[in-house]
Amino acid sequence: MGLYINPGNEAFKISVNDDIYIDQSGILAFTNDRIGKRKRYLCVSRPRRFGKSLTAEMLTAYYDRSCESGSLFQRLEIAGAESYEANLNRYDVFSINVQQFLRGAGSPAQLVPYMERQLLQELQNMYGMLHVFSAESFPTVNLPMALAALFAKEEREKKGFIFIIDEWDCIFREAPEDKGAQKTYLDFLRDLLKDRTYVKLAYMTGILPIKKYGTHSALIIFDEFSMTEPKGLAKYVGFSETDVMELCKKYHMDFEEAKQWYDGYGFQKVSHIYNPKSIVDAMLENSFRSYWISTETYEALRVYIDMNFDGLKDAIIAMLGGVSCEIDTGTFQNDMTSFKGRDDVLTLLVHLGYLAYNEKSHMVSIPNEEVRSEFVRAVKSSGWDDVADAMKASEALLEATLNMDAKSVAEGIDAIHSVSTSILSYNDENSLSCVITLAYYSARKDYTLIREMPTGKGFADMVFIPRKHCSKPALLIELKWNQSAEGAIGQIKEKEYMQALSDYRGNILLVGINYDKKSKTHHCEIEQLIYG
Repeated sequence: MGLYINPGNEAFKISVNDDIYIDQSGILAFTNDRIGKRKRYLCVSRPRRFGKSLTAEMLTAYYDRSCESGSLFQRLEIAGAESYEANLNRYDVFSINVQQFLRGAGSPAQLVPYMERQLLQELQNMYGMLHVFSAESFPTVNLPMALAALFAKEEREKKGFIFIIDEWDCIFREAPEDKGAQKTYLDFLRDLLKDRTYVKLAYMTGILPIKKYGTHSALIIFDEFSMTEPKGLAKYVGFSETDVMELCKKYHMDFEEAKQWYDGYGFQKVSHIYNPKSIVDAMLENSFRSYWISTETYEALRVYIDMNFDGLKDAIIAMLGGVSCEIDTGTFQNDMTSFKGRDDVLTLLVHLGYLAYNEKSHMVSIPNEEVRSEFVRAVKSSGWDDVADAMKASEALLEATLNMDAKSVAEGIDAIHSVSTSILSYNDENSLSCVITLAYYSARKDYTLIREMPTGKGFADMVFIPRKHCSKPALLIELKWNQSAEGAIGQIKEKEYMQALSDYRGNILLVGINYDKKSKTHHCEIEQLIYG
């Protein structure tokens, strides 16, 4: 058992025995199917706090031939797979955390020499490499040469090596401007892994997909699984809705609150993905709030939203207003510096976990309340005074609405619209909806907002449902563009939008809002009813 070669299963044992452990061992059936094949190179990118290192520890514990891991896996999903026994503890495993090597190296330029020196020394200690090379030649041997020689000599006894490389991309994140060190590192990985018969499986995990140069990947051998293209590994990105429902039941937590705070990521075949670390923290601390700050700060986000690309600010404000924005992810070069436009920045934010991406529509959005709170902090510290003022004014607007002061509501929306005109084009009900969402931003503390809520006879534009701790009335808001606020109230009644709140008991405020193009003002009507 070594530090980097066959390090054992202790790290995974700690995770399995933790207070909360969600079984995602099914991914091992997927990796087992790739062993020894041309598609044996996998690069899996996820944001921080999405369990990348835990998965790397699990793979190490499963494949490492220096330990017995059957007791750890016998109750997990993988134990029922056909490939389970054939691959359990059968391989020599390189388990490499590149971030640890980068810290030990002292500088990006020394990363590769330091890493190679440490790994060669461990090979020598474990396998006695001097029996493969002479003592005189050993100092000049590089890692691929040593592994190839060892594999050729011992191939009857050994099945080859499995490489598990965690935080593979840290040099691109921590030394974004050091192109020389990055190229040396990529060349090292390519020489170590590409077309090497001693490689039976290579599993790399990080935040960024593999660096591109132009339209080509620097490591074309790898099959990539990312937040924009998760493919067959989508179900292993985070916690499922079923997982979260069971945890909420166990820890006596409100599932709807958990959904509001931490849901919002999803893919074509897996519609609800929850942030694992935030869910664990919320359950163990018995509190729903933003846990993002434990691993990130809004300062990191602010760096990117402050970039002066055409349309970037518009997109951020639109998403704060609940609107999704279409992007092209194809131009992103998979690094932290090569930005050519707003789509590159937004794509990076997808990989960092700040935005959710819809594969089918190619749209991005702010996924949940936890991330939205980080955007708000970033916006407030970015000199976006107009937006900050609009959010601040939302408290008074909500109070006017609850007081049924329609005149003050219309005037308040006029004021918020006036600070938003430089940000958003205002030409239809969709842009009106965005401004109204910003106008009622403070309501998110007490309400769950649902846009375009199905009612049986149509879709209610905006529904604010009081959360369990709130005694305020529900709000049904219908928007009109160059028509009338009275007509909006009439539509709510005619199409019986109240049915959308069939499980709700209490007061409901019907709010009709119209924007008049000629006068460039908003008009509001508010009625109250008791439903149910």
